[in-house]
Amino acid sequence: MSDTVIRVENLGKRYIIGHQQQERYTALRDVLANTAKGITQRFNPKSRLRQTQPPFQNPNLEEFWALKDVSFEVKRGDRIGIIGRNGAGKSTLLKILSRITEPTEGRISIKGRVASLLEVGTGFHPELTGRENIYLNGAILGMSKVEIRRKFDEIVAFAEVERFLDTPVKRYSSGMYVRLAFAVAAHLEPEILVVDEVLAVGDVQFQKKCLGKMKDVAGEGRTVLFVSHNMGAIEALCEKGIFLTKGQINFLGDTKEAIQRYAGQNNASLSGVVDLTARKTERYGPQQLATLRSLCLLDSTGNPTDQLQMGQPASFRVEIDFRTAGEGLEIGIAISNLYGVYLHYLVSNWEDNLVIPHPGSHKI
Repeated sequence: MSDTVIRVENLGKRYIIGHQQQERYTALRDVLANTAKGITQRFNPKSRLRQTQPPFQNPNLEEFWALKDVSFEVKRGDRIGIIGRNGAGKSTLLKILSRITEPTEGRISIKGRVASLLEVGTGFHPELTGRENIYLNGAILGMSKVEIRRKFDEIVAFAEVERFLDTPVKRYSSGMYVRLAFAVAAHLEPEILVVDEVLAVGDVQFQKKCLGKMKDVAGEGRTVLFVSHNMGAIEALCEKGIFLTKGQINFLGDTKEAIQRYAGQNNASLSGVVDLTARKTERYGPQQLATLRSLCLLDSTGNPTDQLQMGQPASFRVEIDFRTAGEGLEIGIAISNLYGVYLHYLVSNWEDNLVIPHPGSHKI
């Protein structure tokens, strides 16, 4: 029990969403009419009675639970990755844990000092310089001036903002803002470090530095809560995962299994088999010799899939109709990202040239 630094019990957060369409402008007659209506309702008992009804009974308002019945515990030194689709409640959960937002129901208990980095500029005063904001954030975290001064040079070196240290942070770029904010949050020795997707603002080198620093923080016995859509970063940093779905915990446990469940939710079908006969694709070579029928991605166990974990072995299986037998044949597969940029190219003759002993359908 003494190792538990965060305990969340039946946590819920409700918002009231308005659906009433507002006019593009308010005329003087509308102001006068609304004022008269308000005076009438003030002295009308029935109107006051209607005003005391719960807001979700109003047809123009809707009750929305960003979190509902969320319960879990975090031990000292845990590295927890929180994943889920947009709107699953990840950021709401971190805001409640950081005491930025109050829960509607349930309770949380936190043992230790919390440093949060939830969005660009969180906790920074734009008119103050970088130097002044370091001391301000340290004071907010409960650090003494001596403690902040002891960590000051390390923070500045990590953030790489030496030249702009005495410049108001409102003139910083978003990347500089995040570098300094993360450096302050990570170096002022909080017992619990809470980081949202904000690291995506930085460049690749900075993200690597941040992941390394969070590993160091956890290695010192402190706790890290990390929200990201980068599954590679989650798997590299976190030993446990919380998978949120529509404001509720879908899974809590091993990081790889949490990522697998998240990937499974995003893909209704995990067959991994692509039928190439029903659509036009780029095909090179004499079509009178062969026709591509299907392409299948296989995981490390040889089962079809369309999702792979980072570092997991995989293979491609191609089904081809050969009209004639042949030797010295090649098959190439290009892999590109979502933007069409080619990442890699696989050619069958890296192993050996194909030999097709007889016409017909062959899986290779």
